[in-house]
Amino acid sequence: MSEREQQLSDYERGFRRAGLPLLIEDFSAREDVFNRAFPLLAFVLLAELLAALDVDWPLLANLGAVGAALALTLAAVTLANRARGRPAFAIPQQIGPVELAVFVLLPAIVQGIFHGGWGVATVVFNLVLLGLVTIGFGFGIGAIVVWAARRLTGQLAQSLLLLARAVPLLLIFALVLFINTEMWNVFSGRSDATLIAVGVLLAAVATAFLVARLPKEVAALEDEVLGEDPVAAPPLNPRQRANVGLVLLISHGLQIAVVTLAIGAFFVAFGMIVIDAAVMEAWTGGPGDAILDVTVLDVPLLLTYELLRVAGAIAALSGLYYAIAVLTDGAYREEFLDEITAQMRTTFAARAAYLRLRAPDRAP
Repeated sequence: MSEREQQLSDYERGFRRAGLPLLIEDFSAREDVFNRAFPLLAFVLLAELLAALDVDWPLLANLGAVGAALALTLAAVTLANRARGRPAFAIPQQIGPVELAVFVLLPAIVQGIFHGGWGVATVVFNLVLLGLVTIGFGFGIGAIVVWAARRLTGQLAQSLLLLARAVPLLLIFALVLFINTEMWNVFSGRSDATLIAVGVLLAAVATAFLVARLPKEVAALEDEVLGEDPVAAPPLNPRQRANVGLVLLISHGLQIAVVTLAIGAFFVAFGMIVIDAAVMEAWTGGPGDAILDVTVLDVPLLLTYELLRVAGAIAALSGLYYAIAVLTDGAYREEFLDEITAQMRTTFAARAAYLRLRAPDRAP
């Protein structure tokens, strides 16, 4: 590998680590998505072929079924490789429509041959898996999560300070809700499934708000970072803007999740101190379903399932408020985006150098 090729490879590796693989020129699903997911797809394919086994069959019948399934797989791989002019049993370097069709249809065909039916569930599962692989590997979600998690400690400290400073009414409002009888009547006796549904609904509302706001934030970020030298750093294309937006969404989402958990933990600790059995019975009509009832330094501590439900509901509502406030409050928004803007400035500078290095390849 020449020095130039090594530099290009280093830049592209840096883009992937930053969660921005779509900044790579000539990025394609065949060479940059499905081939990277090949070990996962191969494992799933093998597991689905082993489904040809049947515990009610004799050993020789099962061995024959597995052998026939593997023979069908090798035949499909051989045909695909020969159609591309490659050795019959070569590992695919590109995962195109033919290989994907084999992955989706072959296990269903094998199951249909040995167990009957059309294997529709297998086909649907494989199609959904390919969709997740396309999103996960294509937009570098794993790298984005790692990138955001590395900065989570500092972001959490900053987020809690900003939460206490920028939205103090939230904490007061949450405290008022926590010692409100109606709040306990509504949530303390709800089933776990109902509370999970409420949490999913609030998370969906917060996500929808962020998704609606992110295009504006990405455009502002691009103007700020790329506007300094638009010649050296060409504008992003729509897919690249979507990739940057996903970085913002996941980074902000992790902050919301951690702050929500922190608020929930605070109210659990606060409730263990101030909500005793007498108060619980007055508010809910019963002493509560105790998980822990101890005394520490003459302070009685009572942890109940009802307390966990109410604290969780308040944390979820607070998380929704936090998600909205972070991009609507001017001072808070500026501080939240400051670190990400600095990271993007570095990444876009690397992109400009990367494009200059690739200039000979782009020349007509």
